[in-house]
Amino acid sequence: MLKITNLNVQASDKTILNDFNLTINDGEIHVIMGPNGAGKSTICKAIFNHPDYTINGNITYNNHNLVGTTPTDISRLGIFLLNQNPIEIEGITNAELIRNALSAKTGKPIDIFEFNKKLNEVCDIIKLPKSFVHRDINFNMSGGEKKKNELLSLFMLEPSFIMLDEIDSGLDIDALKVVGQALSKYYAMYKPSMLIITHHPDLLKYFPDYQVHILKDGHIISSGDKSLVNKIETSGFEANVISRSKQNE
Repeated sequence: MLKITNLNVQASDKTILNDFNLTINDGEIHVIMGPNGAGKSTICKAIFNHPDYTINGNITYNNHNLVGTTPTDISRLGIFLLNQNPIEIEGITNAELIRNALSAKTGKPIDIFEFNKKLNEVCDIIKLPKSFVHRDINFNMSGGEKKKNELLSLFMLEPSFIMLDEIDSGLDIDALKVVGQALSKYYAMYKPSMLIITHHPDLLKYFPDYQVHILKDGHIISSGDKSLVNKIETSGFEANVISRSKQNE
């Protein structure tokens, strides 16, 4: 379970998150939506204790305090971030990165035969050419290829808590379908907790049920079920939509 309590985040003397609270239980899917600049992506960075932010408050995952914890140790707890702009790393292949990440996670040597077998299976699931296993990490890849490439690490590392930070950004219809179906299959296989940050509802149709939260001025101003997404799609983040959602809670 992830529990965020009274979280305040600042960067360059600017307050981004203000008294932010959120609880995500095992196997739950939570969606955060809101206008640009509301602080949605900052939530993911705060969970990973980004050095550019001053963080005050409590963030715990399965009773482990994440505030002040290194990103490596946070990852070892089973937390994984898929973001909208995956970093390019020239000179290191996907296979090398994933193999070392698995070794760091388990503390054991990796069985190369089993490792390669699973890599091939995952490539089939996410419709990624097997040649990508030996390509440099996200280097010279299109936006859609980068997103599918990140899914390769997701399936190999099997995290228990996943954050999707606008992973649907820049995807065409076909790529969005592949990514959505792959994430849906991962959820069916492993039942992880998920935090989805998005501006659009298209990705959400691949998930059976979820809770929606509206972020504004650095904190959650309204929460509801998936019907809240339809209201936002129709009227945007207008005050009357938020007001109606509060009344229906």
